[in-house]
Amino acid sequence: MKIADITKNNELIHEKEWNKLVDSLKKEKKLDFKKEFLKAVESRIPKKRFGILFSGGIDSTLIAFICKKLKADFVCYCVGLKDSPDIISAQEVAKKHNFRLKKKILSLKDIEKTIKTMVKLIGPDTMKVGVGSVIYEAIKLAKKDNIKDIFSGLGSEEIFAGYERHTLSKDINKECWKGLKDMHQRDFTRDFAIAKKLKVNVLVPFLDPKVISAAMQIPGKEKIRSGYKKYALRKSAEQLGLKKAWRKKKAAQYGSYFDKAILKLAKKHSFKYKKNYLNSLFNIGALVSSGKDSIYALHLMLKQDFNVKCMITLKSKNPDSYMFHTPAISMTKLQSKAIGIPLLEQTTRGEKEKELKDLKDALKKAKTKYKIQGISTGALFSNYQRERIEKIAQELNLKVFSPLWHMDQEAEMREILENKFKFIITKIAADGLDKTWLNKEITDKNIDKLVNLNKKIGFNIAGEGGEFETLMIDGPIFKKKIKIEKAEIKEESKIIAELIIKKAKLTNKSI
Repeated sequence: MKIADITKNNELIHEKEWNKLVDSLKKEKKLDFKKEFLKAVESRIPKKRFGILFSGGIDSTLIAFICKKLKADFVCYCVGLKDSPDIISAQEVAKKHNFRLKKKILSLKDIEKTIKTMVKLIGPDTMKVGVGSVIYEAIKLAKKDNIKDIFSGLGSEEIFAGYERHTLSKDINKECWKGLKDMHQRDFTRDFAIAKKLKVNVLVPFLDPKVISAAMQIPGKEKIRSGYKKYALRKSAEQLGLKKAWRKKKAAQYGSYFDKAILKLAKKHSFKYKKNYLNSLFNIGALVSSGKDSIYALHLMLKQDFNVKCMITLKSKNPDSYMFHTPAISMTKLQSKAIGIPLLEQTTRGEKEKELKDLKDALKKAKTKYKIQGISTGALFSNYQRERIEKIAQELNLKVFSPLWHMDQEAEMREILENKFKFIITKIAADGLDKTWLNKEITDKNIDKLVNLNKKIGFNIAGEGGEFETLMIDGPIFKKKIKIEKAEIKEESKIIAELIIKKAKLTNKSI
């Protein structure tokens, strides 16, 4: 399996490698786009019949036009809902140029099935699912003809300024260079996953290094003119013999009406927004430590309608674990019962780096038992934890969601209280704190004191630097609240102390 120009050894090129390649192209000698694009298409033409993802737009039409001039054996493939602009345009353009075209008109039921497949494959991102569904259905249509290689116009929008953000930019080519790098996360991961699943080669001549370099040598002002985006590409197409290639751009999800279909399905299933509907199709496990951050992150995922199938906690035997919260970790059992989401527990010896294997084992179990496709974390600023979690998740093909990432610490603390959550401090380890902070519900006045400590000594208001640890005892997602019945304070010094919970239970909220 291979996607031309964006793979290495049959695997997706690493993002850093792609960025390095893009930067190197800025130094390329003067090149002629028309000449380089002709070579890029011709060099990719397979010996056997191949396909072209076709919408009747400038990108796919130019590729098909060149392939026909070269007497290549190909079929154009187009999908969409009835009367969608892409279907209409594809038929008109194919007839005009005598391209062999196969199309498929999809029903809402067809698209619902495809969307579920896409969410599972690439995640619940609205744009990725919209575009990916079009690509997936078109390639599936080609596969019925035993097509194994298919051309795509991917990359044209970036190198020829085809997006609205290009028209708003003061420096069009600078925005193009930035967009090229962004393609890795936005486009490559999506198309690679689809191509891998359907076992096809996706050929992308617009991303040939010399084509990129040649296009990026064209002044930005030549790319958007006379009310047209990609003006320079349209003029080049005319010079190559393709006349009247001036259909204005419609992104795949809009031109196919797939975006409208997603909205219809969202409303059908009682969701106001498309993103919430897609989130509901995605199973996640919530990494929880019993503290405020991980439980509040879980709340935010539920609020966005993600299907949270389980809570996952690591119980470390080492109180000084680099990765895992240890105070009151046993309280996750009560939190699980209070919230009504099953808990998966994994013990770990808490040895630095080795504890990551235990985390991986826990995620494997959650993936098998609860069919999770992603995980949520309560990470705020800790790159140490976040990078390691993301690496393991990537190895297991799990998406990572960190809804609190880089949130202002004071804002996070106050937002938790504003949303009717209640938490206590279970451990302190910093100047400015003492044992009187333990086992009492945190209020806005307490947060004011933490803000003042931050001004005086650079204190982390949310405890991100290990100044304190917390336990979430109640909130809107709790059906019952946690009541501590018996506890003692273990004091190491005036500024280091921990609440040891001996006995706790769930009680009705009215109590």
